[in-house]
Amino acid sequence: MKILGLKLTHDGTICLIDNGKLMFSIELEKLNNNNRFKEIDDLSIIPEVLSMNGVSLSDVDHIVVDGWGCSNEELAFQPRMRAGEECNYLSIQDGSQFYEMVLGQYQESSLDGNMLDVVESNSLSIGGKKYFYSSYLHVTGHILSAYGTSPFAKKGEPSFVLVWDGAMFPSLYHVDPILNEIKAHGPLFSLIGNIYAIFSQHFQPFQVTGDFAKDNLTIAGKVMAYIAKGKFVDLLVPIFKEILNEGFDMPMGYANIFAIKFKKKLVELNLNITHVDILNTFHHFLESMLVEKLKKKIRSLDYETENLCIAGGCGLNIKWNSAIRESNIVKQVYVPPFPNDSGSAIGTALAKYVSLTSRYFLEWNVYSGPQIIKNSPYKGWELMHMSIPELAKFLYDNNKPVVVLNGRAELGPRALGNRSIIAPAVSPEMKDLLNIIKQRESYRPVSPICLFEKAKELFNPGLRDEFMLFDHNVRTEWLDRIPAIIHEDNTARLQTVSKSDNRFLYNLLVEYYNISGIPVLCNTSANFNGKGFFPDIYSATKWGGTDYVWSDATLYYKSDSLKSQIL
Repeated sequence: MKILGLKLTHDGTICLIDNGKLMFSIELEKLNNNNRFKEIDDLSIIPEVLSMNGVSLSDVDHIVVDGWGCSNEELAFQPRMRAGEECNYLSIQDGSQFYEMVLGQYQESSLDGNMLDVVESNSLSIGGKKYFYSSYLHVTGHILSAYGTSPFAKKGEPSFVLVWDGAMFPSLYHVDPILNEIKAHGPLFSLIGNIYAIFSQHFQPFQVTGDFAKDNLTIAGKVMAYIAKGKFVDLLVPIFKEILNEGFDMPMGYANIFAIKFKKKLVELNLNITHVDILNTFHHFLESMLVEKLKKKIRSLDYETENLCIAGGCGLNIKWNSAIRESNIVKQVYVPPFPNDSGSAIGTALAKYVSLTSRYFLEWNVYSGPQIIKNSPYKGWELMHMSIPELAKFLYDNNKPVVVLNGRAELGPRALGNRSIIAPAVSPEMKDLLNIIKQRESYRPVSPICLFEKAKELFNPGLRDEFMLFDHNVRTEWLDRIPAIIHEDNTARLQTVSKSDNRFLYNLLVEYYNISGIPVLCNTSANFNGKGFFPDIYSATKWGGTDYVWSDATLYYKSDSLKSQIL
């Protein structure tokens, strides 16, 4: 049974599940150097992507489309969307033909609703041919993309699922595969996820002109990094609470209202607080409220469940994830590598799979994106054979960054070693160099990849974190040895690597450790600024931000590089 899952709006994705196994998940941003968060606005791309992966539409048994938009007209002011009472409508293109297709809505309308409620239609046209399809709630896709890929689902254990997405309040759900039920337990508090990015755009260095900031998918990650430069200011917390207690009647527009009211309060109280301290304090205010309300909600429910999955765009906030894990509300916390909408196609396909089979676990691998295209390099580049041990020695001897393009791309927004720039972490200048060549702000951190068996020696807690979704403190004795991966607050966004996670990356780290005594390398994404991961050798060599690109035992190098450094 083959199920085709589609996410048509931002983070557009095409995935295929075959009898409970993920065959591939292709985010459009990872094809052809497309822009980050690329939508699917023309359905003619679907048969192309299927063909790339050896499948045709005639092979597919079920088509499922992620829900989107909202039932409330106030929340439906999005390009291409029209809201309805029981379903929504998306303007879409099939080649030269434009039409409107039916979608499921964003979130449940009541707590006693069925989270697997489905909208069915034949308004999907691909290549001029009509197809029948199903569409589930957007939030259901988040719930199942997290739970279905979790170790809890694999063991058949129930789990809470916390979903905090851009256009919804942080809400708690409970999945029980034994009872075959998904229950909604309502919001923790009344702030939608985009408040983090929108509030931040009222203050430097993210400030926009005027009082109306728009949701910007690139901002939240930058804010999370930038706040390490500031400090927590206690006297701001009562102001935040006072404004929140005043209430509101426009959830989608409230972030701007909240920020405007806060700035007025600062003037009234004659408070001169630096913008970085305001952002730091707001971050921790939200974090404290999230942990406190989550703990209260879970303890109020009659479950013995000790597992928690986190999903929605806010699941990319490693500091909030870490605060939840460290709070010991539950014993185990899992965040998938695609908590944001890059996992929505997988989640909505799983909704169909669960509906048909009552089975929740998905067999999957994080390296299920597009296969690297091994075409010719850009003019002025040469190539030579270089094995993994030779690559490790090259990194050690030359202390220079190398683009690594290996196999299939990783799923989600984080480069996990197959579409990465890899470099030694032993000099503080390396972080600056990587940020310069990536055209990123100087405060942005560079992540460490570390042998799993060595992680606790270098990091606290140093737990298994194969998807780079939690904060870890760098142990004091290692601060001077791996400065390139240390953030302003002495933390690191760690990725642990075992042989079962990524054999190539593990072997590279082992070889580098054997030479250097250091089980860590720098890792940042390999891409044009504002684009998805490099899809091929040509793109990476044309970019030319580094002098070296490695793929499948071949090193590509600029002709004007000193060959003596390579040899």
